[in-house]
Amino acid sequence: MSSQDELSHEWMDSLGNCSPRKERTGLGEYGHPLGDDCDTLEPSFVDTAQLFPLMETKLYKRRWVMLFVFSCYSMSNAFMWLQYGIISNIFMRFYSIDSLAIDWLSMIYFLTYIPLILPVMWLLDSRGIRDVVVVGSAFNCIGAWIKTSTANSNMFAMTFFGQFVCSVATVYILGIPSRLASLWFGQQEVSTACSIGVLGNQMGIAIGFLVPPILVPNVDDMTELAYHIRIMFYISAGVATFIFVLVIIVFQERPELPPTQAQAQARSIQPDEYSYMASIFRLLRNKPFMLLVVSYGLNVGCFYAISTLLNRMIIEHYPGEEVNAGRIGLTIVIAGMAGSLICGIWLDKTKTYKQTTLVVYVLSLVGMLVYAFTLNLGHLWVVFVTAGVLGFFMTGYLPLGFEFAVELTYPESEGTSSGLLNCSAQIFGIIFTISQGKIIDKWGTLAGNIFLCIFLLIGTVMTGKILTSAPCPRCNSAVIMLSTWNRTENNKILLILYYC
Repeated sequence: MSSQDELSHEWMDSLGNCSPRKERTGLGEYGHPLGDDCDTLEPSFVDTAQLFPLMETKLYKRRWVMLFVFSCYSMSNAFMWLQYGIISNIFMRFYSIDSLAIDWLSMIYFLTYIPLILPVMWLLDSRGIRDVVVVGSAFNCIGAWIKTSTANSNMFAMTFFGQFVCSVATVYILGIPSRLASLWFGQQEVSTACSIGVLGNQMGIAIGFLVPPILVPNVDDMTELAYHIRIMFYISAGVATFIFVLVIIVFQERPELPPTQAQAQARSIQPDEYSYMASIFRLLRNKPFMLLVVSYGLNVGCFYAISTLLNRMIIEHYPGEEVNAGRIGLTIVIAGMAGSLICGIWLDKTKTYKQTTLVVYVLSLVGMLVYAFTLNLGHLWVVFVTAGVLGFFMTGYLPLGFEFAVELTYPESEGTSSGLLNCSAQIFGIIFTISQGKIIDKWGTLAGNIFLCIFLLIGTVMTGKILTSAPCPRCNSAVIMLSTWNRTENNKILLILYYC
């Protein structure tokens, strides 16, 4: 038997019937992360633990600058996603197009993501986070400048092309928060950092709900309307350009010293020891993760559909309330930002990924039901309240999904797992947006929202299944996955451990 096999068997024997607590870390970082059932340690456990040399780690203050720069970049791109949809009735009249064409200005973000996510995630693994962020911010800047020339009623094709270029930048954004958090932040702040990274995107959505109705009033004079649209496009381009320059100057690949022992050991992996396609196939065979992929897609797809069609839903029951439609969208996102931050802090404190994800999913379903049945009551203040409750849980679920995915798939690349989650969200976003739009046109907003509630119920059931399908130390599932074997200069074996 090889020395690797001997060590693996020693670890299995030493664990016995323990219930190990999953930590996204190397063993040396927190000692022996075992449950309370393990009061004593076998000699083999102690001997093996000595093979984990402590490496030098450090938390840099610059990590917050990296997070801020990325959040600004994500914010700019998210704003341009919604700048058409929230005043869809105005752009429909300006470009003389139908509602489906306007919806595609939002859905192009979803469609672009699906074929590009795998090559971009390969680029993230092979070239690193800086190159991905620089390229993405360049696409964001170019797309914004293309749209500055489209404030003309016969330029819809060009504005669609500019939106397409901006949508390419989204592929370089959505999988970054969990990777950035792992590269720069400590074990006790990684979930909070991921939540803040997602907050940047949500802040852009919030601004996208609030600012366009203010910058582009619903006036009858087409020349004046074109002027207001042009102003909005130039502001977007100026901000995108400033952020692009900031990314080039400030953004770094990774800190000189790793923030955790897990990252220190991950750096010891040789490039030829990692296979991107093998990692994809391992993820596709991971049943709990695939359940999360589908349930995450259902939840976030519903959010995308609501965001895209919000103007139509509000205007149907409250004619002439374009500005308040934007404010309601702002309420959804601001409440979701609070939910995201609270969930991130909660995860860092408790590490209760499964339970928290299920509770938030159930409450998202409840919030959607309440919103659906109160939208037509004729009281805008009720819509504001119910939309805020819906946003708190539905938008707050976004970073939860990322962090839960990393926990289910560690030590696979955070960017790869996040990319697959987002790919699912884009697919369901297209399906739900088109379907709900057709249902609203034929049967009204209540039927469209009930349509989304049905799929949120399915997602809730699937999330519950994750709790029963995750690996268990008392069944045939592996308690420990020996993901990487590598020898240091001292010829000591390094392991990255996965605790179920």
